[in-house]
Amino acid sequence: MDQIQSYTFKLEDTLDKLASPLKPHIPTLARFLLVVTFLEDSVRLVMQWSSQLYYMQQYRGFPAGVSHLFLLANVGLMVGCSGMAIARKHTELAVGGLFLVVVSQALAYGFVFDFNFFMRNMSIIGALLLLLSESLSASRRKSMFAGLPTLSEVDRSQYFQLAGRVLLILLFLSFILSGEMTLLRGLVSLVGLIACVMVVVGFKAKWSAMFLVLFLSIFNVLINNWWDIDYNPTHRDFVKYDFFQTLSIMGGLLLLVSLGPGGISVDEKKKAF
Repeated sequence: MDQIQSYTFKLEDTLDKLASPLKPHIPTLARFLLVVTFLEDSVRLVMQWSSQLYYMQQYRGFPAGVSHLFLLANVGLMVGCSGMAIARKHTELAVGGLFLVVVSQALAYGFVFDFNFFMRNMSIIGALLLLLSESLSASRRKSMFAGLPTLSEVDRSQYFQLAGRVLLILLFLSFILSGEMTLLRGLVSLVGLIACVMVVVGFKAKWSAMFLVLFLSIFNVLINNWWDIDYNPTHRDFVKYDFFQTLSIMGGLLLLVSLGPGGISVDEKKKAF
C-alpha cells in the first residue's frame, strides 16, 4: 500500500509540473465555458425570435405581451449575467440571474419532468454553485486583510462547494441511466461512476474532475456533433443545446480543478492530520 501511495504521489507531482503553465488560465477558461450555454441560448433566441414567440404563444399559452417580455428578459439576463461572471463583477448577482434563467426556462418550456433535461439543469446549477463558492472564497480572502472572516462566511462557502460537487456529476449519471447498456458502455460507466463518487466525497477531487473533463470532451464531440446534422433543424437545435450545456458543465468541473473540493471533503480532512 505504501508503495502504491508513493507511485501515486510521484504521478501527481509529475502531472502538476506538466499542468503548471496552464494553471493561471484555468479559472478564466472555466468561467467562460460555464456561461457559454447561456450566451449560445441568447443568440439562438434572437436568431429564432419569431419561431420562439410562436411556440410560447401557441403551444405554451403565453399571451403576446408576456411572451415578448419573457424572451427579452431571458436574453438580457443571459448576456448581462454571463458578462459579469466572466469579468468577475458582482458574481453573486450574476449567479442569481442565471439561476433564475434556468428555473424559468424549465417551467416555461415544460421540460421540468423530462429526465435528461432535469439532470442537465441540475448539473448547470451545480456549476453555478461552484462559481458562487469561488466568489465567496475570494471575498473572504480579501476580508482577511481587514479582519478574520466570520464562521458563517466560511461555512456558507464550503456548503455551496459541497452542493456544487454533488449536483455537477448528475449529467454523467444521466448518461449511465439512459441508452442501451453494452460492454463498452458498462466499462466506461463504471470508471466514470468511480470518478463521480471521488468528486462527491472530495477524494483526489481535482484529478477526478479533470478525468471527467477529458471524458466529456470526447463524449461531446462524438455524440453531440450538431455540425453534422442538416436533415432536421429541430433535432440539430436540441443536439446543439446539449453540446453547449455539456461545455458549461465542463466549465464547472474546471472550476473544481481550480478551487479544490473545499473544506467538507476527504482531501481537506487528510491535510488536517
